[in-house]
Amino acid sequence: PAVCLCLSELTEVQKKIRATFEAFDYEFNNTVDVREIGTIIYALGCFPSQKDLHDFIAQVEEDHTGWIHLDKFLPAMTEVLLEHKFPPIPEDLVLQAFEVLDKEKKGYLDPEELTKYMTQEGEPFTQVEMDEMLTAHADHEKNCICYKDLISQLTIDPDL
Repeated sequence: PAVCLCLSELTEVQKKIRATFEAFDYEFNNTVDVREIGTIIYALGCFPSQKDLHDFIAQVEEDHTGWIHLDKFLPAMTEVLLEHKFPPIPEDLVLQAFEVLDKEKKGYLDPEELTKYMTQEGEPFTQVEMDEMLTAHADHEKNCICYKDLISQLTIDPDL
């Protein structure tokens, strides 16, 4: 089925994509390092699987150079956003997952515990990704991750 879309909505979507892309265009030449694409896509409220992310990169990367040009990224990402591909997991399901991991019902996980789960299960995080997550989200004074706070930080309001 065709999607009816007003021009101003399309313009707003493309402005949002362009602004997010440009935040990672450190050379100001309308290109970004391919390694930044996942972060850009997540920042736009999309959460692809690793396979979907690799497929998307294959679609937009410039001849396996390691660089993505805005001219290829913009139309592909516009389609992703308008078709609501790669939606986030609902907040209540993320909370349920954390509660399953929190067998003692403490309301938090130890960094070592979370690292074990995140690097050894499902689509595992790399150690670099895990380090970034712990740096950004761990309570360093209490040496824990209060997952309800983490969920609120990671959840994106779909209306924004």
